[in-house]
Amino acid sequence: MQTTRETTTPALTSVGIDIGKDVFHVVGFGPDGKIAFRKKIRRLALVETFRALPPCIVGMEACLSAHFVSRTLRELGHEPRIIPAIYVKPFVKGQKNDYNDAEAIAEAALRPNLNLVREKTQDQLDLQSCHRVRSRLVSRRTATINQIRAFLIEQGIAVRTGSRSLRNSLFEILRNRESEISPRMHDLIVWAL
Repeated sequence: MQTTRETTTPALTSVGIDIGKDVFHVVGFGPDGKIAFRKKIRRLALVETFRALPPCIVGMEACLSAHFVSRTLRELGHEPRIIPAIYVKPFVKGQKNDYNDAEAIAEAALRPNLNLVREKTQDQLDLQSCHRVRSRLVSRRTATINQIRAFLIEQGIAVRTGSRSLRNSLFEILRNRESEISPRMHDLIVWAL
């Protein structure tokens, strides 16, 4: 005889998940407002654990994997809510630990006027990752350009700021002013590009 979700697990109003790298701490509240369960689960057991629970509100703090967890729980029929950490903090009781955090998240998820973080699709996360990588590359390029300008100014050669100015004048400087730049510095600047 196959059992349904409702007969194996008591009714829940909300569940809070404290998301960790490999371990999640989960606290569920029943309709009476009391803690129905507290569990520590591995990341790989997320689907199995929540498939056994009746559909309910599931709160989690906004963090790196919150969007993935949210989409996974939505597919299982739950109502995930990604909450900024600042809105969870007032609900933490006692010492800070993972179970108390999960309990505070579950309580915060029930607040009616809470400003939630919108769940991002995979395409949105991919685009965000592209922007982050581009930003890092631009930052490194700027640092390299500034470093080359610093090397040149130490040799008494001033170059205007900006990548275009350096790009337009660098090889001419290296060719025409080689008597002012040691071979080692010349090689280092060319290598840095």
